[in-house]
Amino acid sequence: MSAARLLRGAVLVVLAAVMAAPLYLLVTNAFKSQDDIVGAPFGVPAGGFTLDNIVRAATSADFNVIAAYGTTALLVAAVNVLSILITGPAAYAIARGTRRGHRLVLLVLLTGLFIPSQAIVIPVIYVLRTIGLMGTVPGLVLFQTALTIPTTVFLFTAFVQSIPRELDKAARIDGAGRMGTFWRIIFPLMRPAVATAVVLNSVSVWSDFVNPRIILGPGSGIYTVTTGVFAAVSKYSTDFTIVYSNMLLAVAPAIVFYVLLQKRIIGGLTSGAIKG
Repeated sequence: MSAARLLRGAVLVVLAAVMAAPLYLLVTNAFKSQDDIVGAPFGVPAGGFTLDNIVRAATSADFNVIAAYGTTALLVAAVNVLSILITGPAAYAIARGTRRGHRLVLLVLLTGLFIPSQAIVIPVIYVLRTIGLMGTVPGLVLFQTALTIPTTVFLFTAFVQSIPRELDKAARIDGAGRMGTFWRIIFPLMRPAVATAVVLNSVSVWSDFVNPRIILGPGSGIYTVTTGVFAAVSKYSTDFTIVYSNMLLAVAPAIVFYVLLQKRIIGGLTSGAIKG
C-alpha cells in the first residue's frame, strides 16, 4: 500500500471520528445518569444504560413531546407545499426564459444561498411584528419558506433546463397554457428534483433551532422538537438527562429520514447537476 493511500486513509479516519464524536456523545448520554454525564461524558457508566431518561423526557409535564412533533411536522409540511407552489412556476419561467432578465432574477435568488438566516432575522422580526405574525406558526412558516427558495429554485431550474422544449410546444398545440403546461406536463417529470428538494427542506426545517426559538419565542407557548431542549434548562441548574434525551428525540426522525432516503437525495442532486 502506498504512502499516499495510507495518508488518505488516516485523514478519513480522523474526519470520521471528529464527525461521529458529537453523535456518540448524544446517544450515550441520553441513557446515563446525571452524575455519569457530568463525571465522564464520553465514558460508559459502570451501572449500565437506562431508558428512564427517555421515558421522563417523553412524559415531562414541562414539555409535551407529542405536541412538539405535531407542530414540527405541520411546519415541515406547510413549508414544503408553499415552497413547491412558489418555486416550481418560477423555476420553469426562469429555465425557459431567453432574456437577460431571467438570468438576473436567478442570480438574485441564488444570492440567498450565501446569506445566513441569522443575518436577516432582525429585519424579519420587524416585518412580522408589522403584519401581526410575530410569535405565530404562520409567521415562522413564511420565514422558513423564504429560506428554502434559493436551494429549491437552483434544483428546479437545473432540472427543467434538461427537459426538451419540444414538450412545451406539443402542449401548446394541444391548447394548454403556460401554467397548464407546467403543472400537467413538466412538473410530473420533475419528481427526482422535487423529492430531493423535499428531503433537503424537511431536514433543514426539522433540525432548525435558532429561527423557531426567535420567531416563536418562549412567550408563545409553542415549541418545536428542537426548542423543547430548553424545557430542562433553568436559571440555576440544568438537567442533562432530559436535555440529551430531548435532543435525541429531536434528531432521531431526521437521521432515520436521511438514512432511508439518502440514495434519492444523492441521485436527485447528481441528476440535477449533470442535466443542468
